[in-house]
Amino acid sequence: MIILHDVDLSRPEHGLAVTELISRYARDPMGGGHDLRPEVKAVLAERLRQRPDYVGVLACDGTEPVALINCFEGFSTFMARPLMNVHDVYVEPAYRGQGLSRRMLQRVEAVARARGCGKLTLEVLDGNTAAIASYRGFGFETYALDPAFGRAQFWQKLL
Repeated sequence: MIILHDVDLSRPEHGLAVTELISRYARDPMGGGHDLRPEVKAVLAERLRQRPDYVGVLACDGTEPVALINCFEGFSTFMARPLMNVHDVYVEPAYRGQGLSRRMLQRVEAVARARGCGKLTLEVLDGNTAAIASYRGFGFETYALDPAFGRAQFWQKLL
């Protein structure tokens, strides 16, 4: 039976699980196909633990971690309310298609509502059709402030 846990990074086993699942996600083609650098693995859990805006949900099959969502609270100036950004969603391949991402997103939504957030946000690769279908089924959609100017895009500049 799969049990969901709110990530508690004061628990070493949660820190290890988060780091291992993010490492697996990074190696997945939808995560870039390359493992995290050793120096990132060494500090990831502790740096997340230090962030008051961090929210995580861990799914375990018995004691085995099999899925994870990492989120960070942000702020919507247009709503003058916090928002919850879903930053990472990873489900082990053997557990995909069983509704785990939906269950974890429901947990994240409940936390976001309790914090007074006005919306959930996330980014997804165009080619990740399974994730797109899952997110649409949960109620996510692309957005435009004014349809005449097109859909919003997520960009980055590495520093």
